[in-house]
Amino acid sequence: MKKLIMQNPHSGIIKRAPVGFSWTTLFFGAFPAFLRGDYKWCFIQFILGAVLILPLLIFPFIYNKLYLKKLLVRGYKVKSVEGTTIEALNQRYELDLPMLPGK
Repeated sequence: MKKLIMQNPHSGIIKRAPVGFSWTTLFFGAFPAFLRGDYKWCFIQFILGAVLILPLLIFPFIYNKLYLKKLLVRGYKVKSVEGTTIEALNQRYELDLPMLPGK
């Protein structure tokens, strides 16, 4: 599994950000977003999932990227990468992931 280890350089808080298809979102719906503290997307997934079936099939493909973008907006930077390289992720997901200095 591909994962980014993200760290906020100001607070020192470290978070893991899986990349690619979200199997946990497929099987557990909004619950992974809730456990990550991503309450906005948890609520959106829960409401849309209660009303429509289609979001339950779409969110597993997009949720990990949404979570990663949220971390980037909050100032997190890549501390390390598991299962792939930073260059491959930048190219595949059309991102410019910032690395912590000295990494």
